[in-house]
Amino acid sequence: MSNINIGVIGYGYWGPNIVRNFFATQSCTIKMVADGRPERLSALAKIFPSIQGVKDAEDIIGNKEIDAVVIATPVFTHFGLAKRALLNGKHVLIEKPMTSSVAEADELIELAAQKGLTLMADHTFLYTGAVEKMKEIIQTEGIGSPQYFDSSRINLGLFQPDINVLWDLAPHDISILTYLITEEPVSINATGISHTGNEIENIAYLTVNYNSSFVAHFNCSWSSPVKVRQTLIGGDKKMILYNDLEPSEKVRVYDTGYNHKTEEDRTRIMVDYRTGDVSIPKLSTREALAGVAADFVQSIIQKKSPLSNALLGRSVVRILEASQKSIKNQGKEVRIK
Repeated sequence: MSNINIGVIGYGYWGPNIVRNFFATQSCTIKMVADGRPERLSALAKIFPSIQGVKDAEDIIGNKEIDAVVIATPVFTHFGLAKRALLNGKHVLIEKPMTSSVAEADELIELAAQKGLTLMADHTFLYTGAVEKMKEIIQTEGIGSPQYFDSSRINLGLFQPDINVLWDLAPHDISILTYLITEEPVSINATGISHTGNEIENIAYLTVNYNSSFVAHFNCSWSSPVKVRQTLIGGDKKMILYNDLEPSEKVRVYDTGYNHKTEEDRTRIMVDYRTGDVSIPKLSTREALAGVAADFVQSIIQKKSPLSNALLGRSVVRILEASQKSIKNQGKEVRIK
């Protein structure tokens, strides 16, 4: 298969970006886009007159000329659409988070394996130059042994009607954590609050626990007066600051740390601090979603696993599902299965 015919389901917030990038990707052709809103199909026709717009997703799923389907719809629709597409022999790329539950993810993964089809989650940040560089730094022990991952993703954002702020914002940073840190988490604690009376949390805090001394923490909010997209990754030698709002210098590596020594009196700890240079590595400027599109197409053609594969997507859903249980139980620790 040298050219992949693609259908996109959903032309709302993220759909236009998906269509634009796949349209520019080699070895594929976008044949159809489905969206139930006439005004969205009109917008599609103005920019991409060669692409057929349809109202019903089933027109894409049941079309024998379509090889692969990209799903960019609300989370609660992901499983049903993806399952029908796989049953009809289509390769599938699903917008994050992949599914609403681990059970749904497992069923899709098993179905894709049975049919020999590519199943991929769109965790776009894994394809950014910043995350690629951080992966390289950590793999080469550039910060030493990782000790913590601390992420803040807050803004005065769009309140979602069907998912809470963790399901909306945290998948980005959980996918980055899962990609950068190879150790498996063992449990989570999460707390959150709803200020809208609908029991959908608009502010939430998530802690991911490990058997080692490594820890990860996430702060997510739709209720902040300022927009923050910042992650700190600390090692025992150096520390990384990742600020996604910086136009170019998104990653800084600080030669900063501390050494400690416990004295005979166990209640006293001597700490020596070290402050050194700050380095700013050069990053790839390729658009991340272009990397997603190329990886999906080449994974189909070459029959290989994509970087943002379905197992990684499942790992993200696993943490989100456990966080929901913890929030509803006032922050109780939930073991991750």
